[in-house]
Amino acid sequence: MPSLSTHVLDLVHGKPAQNVKIELYCRTEEKEWKLVKTVTTNADGRTDEKLIAEDDWQPTTYQLVFYIADYFQSLQTPLANPPFLTTVPVQFTMEECGGHYHVPLLVSPWGYQVYRGS
Repeated sequence: MPSLSTHVLDLVHGKPAQNVKIELYCRTEEKEWKLVKTVTTNADGRTDEKLIAEDDWQPTTYQLVFYIADYFQSLQTPLANPPFLTTVPVQFTMEECGGHYHVPLLVSPWGYQVYRGS
């Protein structure tokens, strides 16, 4: 079964982003988004638990939703009012049965970069 991990890096403060709420959704056969799990990043900007359990995996499109405005507001980082980025949704397809998917997010209040890591 594939595995899924993420890593959130704060480009404003130059450190891992701790306490970022992340929701994982999967796309159902009915083309709707089903919430699979909600997690929070640790001091290293990663999650302490697996993002997806083997029983929950299926070959489909997934979406990670990162709650970025909440994170930067908790650090009292100056933001626009209302914030420019509130959440960062990242959609990707997991088809490989034995592959590992790593989705790092580099983020500031004004922009972000995401890619498939290793």
